[in-house]
Amino acid sequence: MATNTEEAFTSADEWVRVSPKLVTARRIVLVMTMVPIIAVVVVLFVLPIPTFIAVIGSVLGVVFFVWAWWLIGRRVRSYAYCERDDDLLVSSGILFRRLVIVPYGRMQLVDVTAGPIDRALGVTTVQLHTAAATTDASIPGLEPTIAADLRDRLAHRGETRSAGL
Repeated sequence: MATNTEEAFTSADEWVRVSPKLVTARRIVLVMTMVPIIAVVVVLFVLPIPTFIAVIGSVLGVVFFVWAWWLIGRRVRSYAYCERDDDLLVSSGILFRRLVIVPYGRMQLVDVTAGPIDRALGVTTVQLHTAAATTDASIPGLEPTIAADLRDRLAHRGETRSAGL
């Protein structure tokens, strides 16, 4: 009997997607990562080694770059979060789907971070910390005002829910 595992990752509530600016930020990081690889391939063409080795390295580099470029777009579209009455749902992943449910009463810390590329493009990451490390969740690619509002709402809900413990 086949089961539909998609039901485990759905909710009747409204999911909020992250900013598409995150795609640009991740692709800039990819390009910056590829610069040393391109330098190695150029050195392979200059060194007195068989040309086919440099050609194979070039082809592999291009294939990896195109695949990673495409994958970044898909991966960013997989991020979503949903605020419910008692908990926060965070979904991500393409091949390996992940759904993290963080009860507001278990949240210990809400962290907002942004690296230099993220700041230049106007995106941040909201990181939720709980007592159990496996239930930590992050929501990358939020615009700063949305991230600040979410941080404040989550902190308030966490304080309200943990007061009864």
